[in-house]
Amino acid sequence: METTLSNDTQGSVPLRSEADIVASRQVVRKLCVQLKFSLVDQTKMITAASELSRNTVVYGGGGDMEWELVVDGIKQGLCLRFKDQGPGIPDLDLALKDGWTSGKGMGLGLSGSKRLVHDFDLESTVGVGTCVSVTRWK
Repeated sequence: METTLSNDTQGSVPLRSEADIVASRQVVRKLCVQLKFSLVDQTKMITAASELSRNTVVYGGGGDMEWELVVDGIKQGLCLRFKDQGPGIPDLDLALKDGWTSGKGMGLGLSGSKRLVHDFDLESTVGVGTCVSVTRWK
């Protein structure tokens, strides 16, 4: 998947399979390079995107990653939104605890992703779906 992003300020990536998780990481990497994020900041954002993309596919039954280049005064950043129409998360506090998992993972996806970004928002309704928004600023 070759995507030119230089003129776009927003877009989306479908998340249905393992290949889509890889594609989401590639898009986030290109966006981070375009924003001239440091290598450490690139790694943090790509790692968060990878974890949240996987959660969207595995636990949400698939969805989309929406991205947007954002500006706040002189700050530039990258905002990612992971949306699914899956079963939802019944207990958000529990889901954000290190080590808790509803599956077979290590239970660090949500809590670890939260630590890797500057802004983190989690909304979920049982039977409706989940939306996780993350932003990292340069």
